[in-house]
Amino acid sequence: MPASDQKHDISWLLTRRSAAVKRLGAPAPTEAELDQILSAGLTAPDHGAMRPWRVVQCTDDGRARLAELFVAAKRRSKPDATEAEFARERDKALRPPVLLAILAKPKTSKPEVTEAEQIACAGAAMQSMLLAAYGLGYGAIILSGSRCADPEVRRAFGAEGTDHLLGFISIGTIVETPIPSRRPTLDEMLEIFDAQGLRTRNN
Repeated sequence: MPASDQKHDISWLLTRRSAAVKRLGAPAPTEAELDQILSAGLTAPDHGAMRPWRVVQCTDDGRARLAELFVAAKRRSKPDATEAEFARERDKALRPPVLLAILAKPKTSKPEVTEAEQIACAGAAMQSMLLAAYGLGYGAIILSGSRCADPEVRRAFGAEGTDHLLGFISIGTIVETPIPSRRPTLDEMLEIFDAQGLRTRNN
């Protein structure tokens, strides 16, 4: 049956929430499940087949190195950071059973494909991986912030020039229920464009 003829319940998708790193633990996804999660990223729309992103899987010893890179980055961005803050930086690298770095690597070989849409492609890949992890019963979150702009962290992951280290996807079993946060309503986010121009949905 063609995909366009299928109807599926997406209520599970609408319940996805990010799970903080401190709420993730073992067991990790199996190797086969992780391959599914990573393959979900390959479904992201990609104008011009630019392949403008890369994913890096951090091994256990790699995460030990990353923990020190995070601490050094925190020390550079906040010289008065406390030992508790440094400990949290280490935990963000060491605690999640799976840690993936996602890079956007815009290319200029096809001028009609803008940098913005190439970065959007990478973002779509990230979201697809988050949804795949959730669909398999795991929790996940994107860790970003100033650490992703730190020169030493960027260099460690091969980010050059106009590359963007978008963030780190942490994946694991939810061992503590995430605290619900308020989501926007459609009325807050949705606008309508019609013959009269742009308007809110209710006007």
